[in-house]
Amino acid sequence: MTELSFQLYSARNYPSLSEFLGKLGQLGYRQVEGFGGLYADPVGLAADLKKNGLSMPTGHFGLDQLKDTSGALRIAEALGVKRIFCPFIMPDQRSEDESKWLELAETLAELGEKFGAEGYGFGWHNHDFEFAPTTSGRTPMEIILDTAPGVEWECDIAWVIRGKADPLAWFDRYGDRISAVHVKDIAPEGENADEDGWADIGHGVVGWDKLINEVKARTKAQYFVAEHDKPSDPVRFATRSIATASKWK
Repeated sequence: MTELSFQLYSARNYPSLSEFLGKLGQLGYRQVEGFGGLYADPVGLAADLKKNGLSMPTGHFGLDQLKDTSGALRIAEALGVKRIFCPFIMPDQRSEDESKWLELAETLAELGEKFGAEGYGFGWHNHDFEFAPTTSGRTPMEIILDTAPGVEWECDIAWVIRGKADPLAWFDRYGDRISAVHVKDIAPEGENADEDGWADIGHGVVGWDKLINEVKARTKAQYFVAEHDKPSDPVRFATRSIATASKWK
């Protein structure tokens, strides 16, 4: 079975994180991925994870959190995070030309050196906007990966698809940079509008039963992280998704 992690952002609206971690443990999850809003008490969170048989090998940290490198390192150490990913920048931090993307890539390269020196993997997590060409014709994703060759990529494949790009082509070009993937599904057109058109894994149109084999063959992904950006029922999402993954080798 493919070890499926769970991005806790998917359960951000669940009333009790501690209760939800218990449910994940009962469902058979052994790994989770954190995000910036969870790190106020990393020692307490680490204890809650351990109690429920969970580890957090990967974590999302916002750019401002990452720039406080010593603080981010303390959080990562407390939680046992091995790979740190920057997940997002706001629209005013982007540009139609290459300028702000080059600036971001250079910042990520510098941060990657700092975290790498401390023994951590470091990378970028994409959405769809990185696949819209800049005025030069190059996409932001190319600019990031080519300008910061030491930075890894956590590839959110469903966002690649929503960015009107071909995941397999990107695997073939940058697969050796992909150390983790987000396993996310897209609902058939017109369905799940209340969930922003996302679906539980195996219940959408991405075709994960076949795609997971392509991911393993064409990338160096070590972590496979289930995510749904807006589930109406996080427990349903977690349950159905690990059931789908249990069929994978």
